[in-house]
Amino acid sequence: MKTSNKQWQIKGRILDVARRPLVMGILNVTPDSFSDGGRFFDTHKAVARALEMVKEGADIIDVGGESTRPGADPVPEQQEMDRVVPVIERIVSRCGTPISVDTTKATVAEAAIKAGAHIINDIGGLSVDPTIAHVAAKHRCGLVLMHMKGRPRTMQDAPHYDDLMSEIVDFLKSALHRATHNGVELASIVVDPGIGFGKTWAHNWKILKQLNQLASLGRPILIGTSRKRFLREQVGEEPKALESATLASHVAACLNGARIVRVHDVFSHRCAMDVVRALQ
Repeated sequence: MKTSNKQWQIKGRILDVARRPLVMGILNVTPDSFSDGGRFFDTHKAVARALEMVKEGADIIDVGGESTRPGADPVPEQQEMDRVVPVIERIVSRCGTPISVDTTKATVAEAAIKAGAHIINDIGGLSVDPTIAHVAAKHRCGLVLMHMKGRPRTMQDAPHYDDLMSEIVDFLKSALHRATHNGVELASIVVDPGIGFGKTWAHNWKILKQLNQLASLGRPILIGTSRKRFLREQVGEEPKALESATLASHVAACLNGARIVRVHDVFSHRCAMDVVRALQ
């Protein structure tokens, strides 16, 4: 069946990614996030932050209960569920903004979708837990397939590619085939090249410059550079400089094909995406 790469089907809804790039707000419900240091580990603070991001213009809230920073160890399934499910339930009861769960575990994904989430954001692209595809197919929810080389604990140990973009495209093409073979509708899938996940400084910049090569996959492209190390290496640790660098990299990515940006600073990105809309 032919699908449009300008729409994203998520659990009974259609998100239009043609009008302007969508803003996915990051909500880390972890004590050890690389970027916000557990500021929203408390359920009440997490829900309050989610509602604040909605007011700032977030199109999607991405809830994660396991840090995926370089060197991070996995979190037990039950502990991850205990972190994300109460937050998702409370957000859903307070607003109608679509919720994504950032997880590589099918059991966590299932619990999150039952709690009201609309999207599974799988940083492993079905390579960590292939049964996530069954959950996505069963609930007809959205699915983000991301490229990651290795696992978070070791992914930055000298990652090497013979042909960076070809290998990313081939990985994502295989993930798309695996997902659709297991019943996920193509219209429900978005692809992500995985900035910072098993990539060097040079790899990340090359992905941004050659992002349009992912257009051959025929699905909307999600990009996430927010506050990542390669930007820190470029502009330093000062928060304003880092946010400016994040914003610039996301605008460049959208002008080169990205249709969803995953961010910490929602308000500035919502304004920037309106500018991108005008340019396009």
